[in-house]
Amino acid sequence: MPTRRSFLQRSATLAGATALAGSLPSIVRGEPNSKKLKIALVGCGGRGSGAANQALTADSNCELAYLADIAEEQADNALKNLTAKHPEKTKNAQKFIGLDAIDKVCASDADVVLLTTPPGFRPEFFQKVVNAGKHTFCEKPVATDPAGARRFMEAARLSKEKGLGCQSGFCWRSSLGERATFEQIEKGAIGKVMSVHGTYLGATPWVKERKPEWTDLEWQLRNWMYFTWLSGDHLVEQAIHTVDKMCWAFGDADPVQAVAVGGRQQRVEEQYGHIYDHFGVTYEFSEGRRGHIFCRQQSGTFSETADHIIGTEGVCHIIGSRKLQQITGKTDWRYKGPSPDMYQVEHDEFFASIRQGAPLNFAEKLAHSTMVGIMGRIAAYTGKAVTWDELVNSKEDLRPKEPLRWDMKLSVPEVAIPGRYPLV
Repeated sequence: MPTRRSFLQRSATLAGATALAGSLPSIVRGEPNSKKLKIALVGCGGRGSGAANQALTADSNCELAYLADIAEEQADNALKNLTAKHPEKTKNAQKFIGLDAIDKVCASDADVVLLTTPPGFRPEFFQKVVNAGKHTFCEKPVATDPAGARRFMEAARLSKEKGLGCQSGFCWRSSLGERATFEQIEKGAIGKVMSVHGTYLGATPWVKERKPEWTDLEWQLRNWMYFTWLSGDHLVEQAIHTVDKMCWAFGDADPVQAVAVGGRQQRVEEQYGHIYDHFGVTYEFSEGRRGHIFCRQQSGTFSETADHIIGTEGVCHIIGSRKLQQITGKTDWRYKGPSPDMYQVEHDEFFASIRQGAPLNFAEKLAHSTMVGIMGRIAAYTGKAVTWDELVNSKEDLRPKEPLRWDMKLSVPEVAIPGRYPLV
């Protein structure tokens, strides 16, 4: 039976030929220090600007040294907003614009890189940042297909060898309420976890109308959520938080297999690319235990983000909108502690760990939960029962087969039809 360790071992084998590149930054050796940390933001959208604000807030002696994006107006807007909040920490910021902006960041003297681009770029970008010897905050998910996840895992192994930090964008693992709740579960408050039911039911996000001057590539990049090679579909891009909490409940074990349904009911227009607008996935774990994930992006429908964890001796309910974390059964318990901003907590802890010379590194867990999400997507697209071993060995690679150029021709793939979409 394949285990999570088997995924790590396979990836380690692939990474064996990768040479250590670059020297370790002084901030990861020895005692805490007062060096000014230079931050680079790669991907200047809303989530990127938010992460940069949290990073600049987390450490008193840091600065935003670089902003990188494909669009100059996005970098300008991010810098304007960040300057309003951190005028002294942004006054020396430089901009890198274009498809090669990541290479300029890696060649710079940045200490910490915030990777908040569309997920399809994260395997390549993380690998480059690690080779350059820099710490990383990496948003979720870290890949959109098995090939990308393996590439990310190779770099994850190298980052640990080099003593580099990688903070995770799985923000719920930085929520004090969720941490306390899962600590209770790990101590046996509900007995053995047998079933997890998780929902991420929401509305349709933004969509940007295509401008006449936009090439195929620019249109897809600006509407990246609606193209699987860039987003992984919304199960992998957004509902991955719910997938990650399911993984957390099952001790980050590998699923045995996944069976799923999904499709397009409401978002059928061309502007929504080719992704689904709903998924339902059942993950089977060892001993017949199961996780059930339901997610939807449809306007005018019921919204909910909740997790219900059923054990042999009790039940745990986590309901995001009500900020409820409660256990009933063998142990009656409810979280009543502080609830600081989890996005800020993850950066506070990350920068503190860098200062202490022991940087946090969650790269492997980032890759594992991402793979579990991809497993559910592939099961829905193919209509097949997908095993973990099939996933780990899958040759699916969604990125364009030629180097990206602004003038390249990119068609919109057909919507995946279960029973016809191949499992490769």
